[in-house]
Amino acid sequence: MEHNTPTTVSEKIPFWRDVRVLRVLFQVVFLFGVILLLAILYRNMLAGLRGLGLTLNLNFLQNEAGFDISEGIPYEPSDTYLKAFWVGILNTLKVSVIGIVCATLLGLLFGIARLSSNWLIRTIAAIYVECFRNVPLLLQILFWYTAVVAQLPRVRESISLFDGAFINNRGIYLPAPEPTSGLKIWLWFLGAGLILAVILYIVRWRKLEQLDRPGFRAKWALPAFLIVAFCGWFLTPGSPFTLDFPVLQGFNFTGGFSFSPEFSALLIGLSMYTGAFIAEVVRSGIQAVVKGQREAARAVGLKEGQMLRLVVLPQAVPIIVPPLTSQYLNLAKNSSLAVAIGFPELVHVGSTMMNQTGQAIPVFAMVMVSYLIMSLTTSAAMNWYNRRINWLNR
Repeated sequence: MEHNTPTTVSEKIPFWRDVRVLRVLFQVVFLFGVILLLAILYRNMLAGLRGLGLTLNLNFLQNEAGFDISEGIPYEPSDTYLKAFWVGILNTLKVSVIGIVCATLLGLLFGIARLSSNWLIRTIAAIYVECFRNVPLLLQILFWYTAVVAQLPRVRESISLFDGAFINNRGIYLPAPEPTSGLKIWLWFLGAGLILAVILYIVRWRKLEQLDRPGFRAKWALPAFLIVAFCGWFLTPGSPFTLDFPVLQGFNFTGGFSFSPEFSALLIGLSMYTGAFIAEVVRSGIQAVVKGQREAARAVGLKEGQMLRLVVLPQAVPIIVPPLTSQYLNLAKNSSLAVAIGFPELVHVGSTMMNQTGQAIPVFAMVMVSYLIMSLTTSAAMNWYNRRINWLNR
């Protein structure tokens, strides 16, 4: 009688049939192909540059720039291209930071106004949002520059505000604070006020935690700091600051600090445009809070302002922050449209450098890396803030 013995099958799968191995292998091949393609493109680019008599390096940054920049930190045409590029970066940062602050305030104001029970306030906010976010930003910047700023009175017919600030078609001139010898003494008062504010903040925080109730944690800290700073201002021998007022001399104002027409038009355009988008972000974030939270706040006797500040906004902020980050990034990148009105920001200065040196690729790379660093820094700061408020709201 014959016995059929079962055939032993090897459990080991050949590597050329193992899905796990093939998945890794295909990724390695794809990555190798991408690197090879980039190497070929880089080699062709170098060959093309050699044919034009150009080299790919950054040595030109130490050469004399030879062109003027109308606005920014102290700079002379005899400075290097690197200094000129740095001026462009700082101008971009200046308009971006101030624009973010202005756009946030506008967005918060009109976002809350869109939810107002008053028909007139709600309608004005809706008109602002729908008008400004549906018109291209470039057109808005050109409008503010040509139809508003350029039509302001001439220098000798300037609009005077409180006899210290002046507005004309050459810019906005404001008093500038100048430190005195009393500043060091006042800084000691500020330090003492800050220490006191931190102590009061911690005390109130623990008290609210013990009572298990919401509240403004800086309710004691902020007034204490302001009182110490205010008293220190008057107790300091001499004033810590003096104001340098702009004075009309010749054909323009001197002294103080000023905003050029280009900067003013760009700032207004960016703030109004981005503020409209932020208003919608704020409105949607507030409406995302459960309606029962508002009803519970009214039930315990909170007024509308207290309900918004203590109950609604703390829950809406974690919802608002992620899309708000995108709007901040868009504002910083949209500042490149300033090239249309001649404001010397990063793209404007970079274009001038490319025209004079012929080093288009290095300058383009520097501009892109600069915007990338600014965007990543902003994203990192906003992500840290988002994690912090989520942790505090747990």
